[in-house]
Amino acid sequence: MTFEEKLQAYAELAVKVGVNIQPGQYLLVNTSVDALDFARLVVKEAYKAGAGRVHVNFSDDEMDRAYFEHASDEEFNRFPEWVVRMRDELIERKGALLWIDAADPDKLTGIPADRLATHQKVSGSALKNYRNAVMKDLIAWSIIAVPSSKWAAKVFPQLTEEEQVPALWEAIFKTVHIGEGNAVENWHQHVTNLESRAELLNNKKYAKLHYTAPGTDLTIALAPQHKWLTGGSKTPEGNVFIANMPTEEVYTLPMKQGVDGYVSNTKPLVYQGNIIDGFKLTFGEGKIIKAEAEVGQDLLQELIQVDEGSSYLGEVALVPHESPISASEILYFNTLFDENASNHLAIGEAYPTCLEGGRDLENGQLEALGANISVTHEDFMIGSGEMNIDGILPDGTVEPIFRKGSWAF
Repeated sequence: MTFEEKLQAYAELAVKVGVNIQPGQYLLVNTSVDALDFARLVVKEAYKAGAGRVHVNFSDDEMDRAYFEHASDEEFNRFPEWVVRMRDELIERKGALLWIDAADPDKLTGIPADRLATHQKVSGSALKNYRNAVMKDLIAWSIIAVPSSKWAAKVFPQLTEEEQVPALWEAIFKTVHIGEGNAVENWHQHVTNLESRAELLNNKKYAKLHYTAPGTDLTIALAPQHKWLTGGSKTPEGNVFIANMPTEEVYTLPMKQGVDGYVSNTKPLVYQGNIIDGFKLTFGEGKIIKAEAEVGQDLLQELIQVDEGSSYLGEVALVPHESPISASEILYFNTLFDENASNHLAIGEAYPTCLEGGRDLENGQLEALGANISVTHEDFMIGSGEMNIDGILPDGTVEPIFRKGSWAF
């Protein structure tokens, strides 16, 4: 396939598989000016697929940084109502939402940690209805990524400037199964394979997981009503969409107060345009009681203090170390990709859909069943080729799930 053919296939994939646009459906696209050309392809594909109306919101790394550097403290404690109304109307119309990420991983480096945390807290609170719709899959949503020059330079510093963006394009195409036949058909088969893993875990109904690796000895209790899910999600109307492209994970939620021990990251966490790395979290009865980082200590502390739920876990995800992204040995400095190269956990909000009947429950009911509630949800990578995971059944029987970073069954 030529580069142009791969671009076209990627745009089609985002529309037909990512958000799975339906006839007459509205589509909101959030992206940056670095993705302008690709966004045009997506808009055309969406209309060709029958979308009713497509609206694109463009951002810019430099403009975003200007806001964080120069906006008043007063403005940091309010959130634009028109942004809230736009998301609310999309939800009311049962529309779809697509993010096309091209952000510089370092775009907000040097911004005070408390300012970043305030933004997270204020925006999370204002967009509560929108977050609820996304976390419960009430609308179709998907995140994909395209290269920008600054991101590509971060990933491939050893290449010349002219080689960096093309190299990142080719790496992204491989992660989303483009260039290996029909991409749409490849994705349907890929999701089917992931669902077979989820089915095995759901049939087991493990009570706990025990992780061991260098720097990690962690036990996570699972809610009795927990469900293992994959990247293939479904709206209440039954429309299947892929929230993350790429995706290699099967995931569920932990019991909020059922996490004990310590865990160390194995890949950097890019949070609010900054990097947090070399960190270790210690848990007691679910809560983070100690957080240490070699890079980004202040930001890590702010992250786990955004609200009460940000000091607890909301997601447990299993990804084999020999996944295609891991095998590429590329560090993307982008959670969308790096989380799919590694077992990972998430600080903050739990997905209600990971509980039987959870989509129909209110926050109080979800909390009673062990789900964590927060305005944040930040994945961090903990997997490696040295990680073992045991599943502990309700009767105490211990079974291997992962050995040396790979599925044990």
